[in-house]
Amino acid sequence: MRRRGIMFVVSSPSGAGKTTLTRNLANADRNLTLSISVTTRPRRASEVDGVHYHFISKAKFAAMRRSDKLLESANVHGNFYGTPRRPVERALNAGRDMLFDIDWQGAKQLYEKMRADVVSVFVLPPSARELKARLERRAEDRGDVIKRRLRNAAKEIPHWEEYDYVLINRDLDRSFRDLRHILAAERAKRKGRSRFVKATRRLLVELKNLID
Repeated sequence: MRRRGIMFVVSSPSGAGKTTLTRNLANADRNLTLSISVTTRPRRASEVDGVHYHFISKAKFAAMRRSDKLLESANVHGNFYGTPRRPVERALNAGRDMLFDIDWQGAKQLYEKMRADVVSVFVLPPSARELKARLERRAEDRGDVIKRRLRNAAKEIPHWEEYDYVLINRDLDRSFRDLRHILAAERAKRKGRSRFVKATRRLLVELKNLID
């Protein structure tokens, strides 16, 4: 019996490191496919369409949401983000794991639709000062945008309690190792469950034959 894939969700405030962690994890793990979100926000100079996000218009985003082509959607910093449904369902049914770089709003929607498939990790920055410094080092946002991201971080961080695991990203290499360990443990758990499902089905058939 093939194990159903895992939806491995990683969330954090902007600047805490989730995007770097998820990209590194996707590159290091052949059985892990990064879910590419659609977004209405403008593309940054360092981003590639179809690699970091699928950059689409607000009209197209609204049409996808109306036709139930999105598993989740959220308004983040005034822009819309969403996860296309089809590639996720196809991967899970084939036993492949999907990796999600999404915020707490998206994670909550995935919980509501597919909680049994979801394993979630919330990444925290080591301090507010370091979070601000990381946003400034990116040199991709204006000062007013950075302030807005910090205000949103204060609203996002309390949602850590809704997640299965929490990491404090003091050191990127250590956080990456911890993330890989979490994924490995969850895979082992799901694989063991699949094996027991098959064994119990066989046992029940044998018992039925004995009883009859």
